[in-house]
Amino acid sequence: MTQSPPTAFDIADMTWPPPPYRPPVPPVTAADGVRRFDGITYATTPGYRPRLLDVQVPAGEGPFPAVVWIHGGGWLDGDRRYPPPTVPAALLHGAVLAAGLALVSVDYRHSLEAPFPAQLHDVKAAIRYVRAFAGDLGIDPDRIGVWGESAGGHLAALAGLVGPADGTDGVALEGTQGVGSGETGVLAVVDWYGVSDLVALASHPMPPMPPMPSGVEFPDPYEALLGASAAERPDLARAASPVTYTEGSTPPPPFLLVHGTRDGLVPYSQSEALAGALEGAGGEVTLRPVDGADHIFLGSPDIASIVEESVAFLARHLGVGA
Repeated sequence: MTQSPPTAFDIADMTWPPPPYRPPVPPVTAADGVRRFDGITYATTPGYRPRLLDVQVPAGEGPFPAVVWIHGGGWLDGDRRYPPPTVPAALLHGAVLAAGLALVSVDYRHSLEAPFPAQLHDVKAAIRYVRAFAGDLGIDPDRIGVWGESAGGHLAALAGLVGPADGTDGVALEGTQGVGSGETGVLAVVDWYGVSDLVALASHPMPPMPPMPSGVEFPDPYEALLGASAAERPDLARAASPVTYTEGSTPPPPFLLVHGTRDGLVPYSQSEALAGALEGAGGEVTLRPVDGADHIFLGSPDIASIVEESVAFLARHLGVGA
């Protein structure tokens, strides 16, 4: 059967190149009243997969403050839908929604798709998108925080600290992906065991990686992120380090840093360094050690309390109940 050609109306509706983002898809409302917007395209770039985000909005009258969740995975892997295996999605998502916060979970380009600052450009694009479509999503555009783990913690810290005027050695950090311009500032940051100083971390030996299929080598995550070693590109390593941006023209937003004291992948000292830099810049920062825990809080007997403290911190600084 031959397919009919597009009508004049269809052709008039078509655009080329394709739009850099799509408006929100219609929500699905669950029995508990939570509205879900799944798989929204917030940014596109020819040759790359579309960048997607999901939004969950609590039941009741909005607009609601929003938390942008940024997944980990060494910038090489990961998925907006899944927290680390030690943190059940139902626990994390449920705690955010129960606190009266909307949850925005974002994907971003992995490092072998595009090196830094592509990942930060995508996070910034997601924040711009949420603000641009806040009315459709039931979100308060003036009350947005960020929360990430591991690689996502690093990106959350950068999102909280980097502004339009920032850039190091010609590296533009705000980006023009998706909604190409607009405010990307946030009111609060939760950073779980993220990298803060890639230059200092260059001397920290990587722990043994899990076995890979024959002939496949696991990339060094820092070299993949930068497209080179930190020694070869110290300028880019500095540009990718949150500690570079703690002293700016405005005070940094409040930070909660949570980190296992026996983290073998990202040393606890990375959060100590960021906490010290934030305090030196006059910022409000809480550094919460998780005694004896490894990366992703392995070995911690009480993940629920870590989630609870993180959500309470965000709710307080985003003005829930104020």
